[in-house]
Amino acid sequence: MTDRAAPGSLHALALERRLPAHQPMDQVTLRWIEDNRPANFDAAPSIPRPGLLLVPDRHWFAVPAVADSNHGIRHNGRVSLLAVLLAQEQGLDSDAVAAACIAGAVHDCRRHDDRADHGHGQRAARWLGDHAAAVTRALGHELPEAMLQRAADAVAVHDVPYEQFTPSRERGYQADPFLVDVLKAADCLDRYRLPLQRWWPDLTQLRITVPGWLPPAAFALVVRSEQAVHDGSTPAGAVTSARQSLITCTP
Repeated sequence: MTDRAAPGSLHALALERRLPAHQPMDQVTLRWIEDNRPANFDAAPSIPRPGLLLVPDRHWFAVPAVADSNHGIRHNGRVSLLAVLLAQEQGLDSDAVAAACIAGAVHDCRRHDDRADHGHGQRAARWLGDHAAAVTRALGHELPEAMLQRAADAVAVHDVPYEQFTPSRERGYQADPFLVDVLKAADCLDRYRLPLQRWWPDLTQLRITVPGWLPPAAFALVVRSEQAVHDGSTPAGAVTSARQSLITCTP
């Protein structure tokens, strides 16, 4: 393992506790991430099926600087795919899988910055309620109103730790936990993009079982999509091509 703490990189700034409000991925930090691939990860990971994917449009974001940063288009697109893969593993039906895809695609779209930004989940949930028709049109999968509400409910609490749920949130969660658990797990699995290893995924905090093939695939999805952007791809093209590179079979 190596530690490339080059001045000005996100990795160096994180070590110095000087991360800026907006944190676009830089090549040095991306190389550091790649060099520190966990030793038990398959160097050539794969996913067993294509899975739905919804990469958010730039105009869905409240702040333009966030769209290109560490909680922006690429992160939301990857979480969309990871949520779909987890929903399929949980045996959810096609509407629930589509709802997981939508929740992942929009969960951070109303962020103001790349810091904690408390309340961004509720802002994104409200935005989804107001723009559901445009989002489902982009996905190409119409959903019943009740399923869209479930997606919005999951988005609203994705940034709230389980132990901080209010009594009313806990009751709602217990009645229908699956989309919340899937979105939280998918968001967690994309933490390999973050510039310190102590911020990388801690699967013990999740309430669903993550299949062993998925963390290595999530790591590769980060590295391949972020590198593709540095090589000149669009954000949507980067996530789509990274997904394609991990597919081993088709339905």
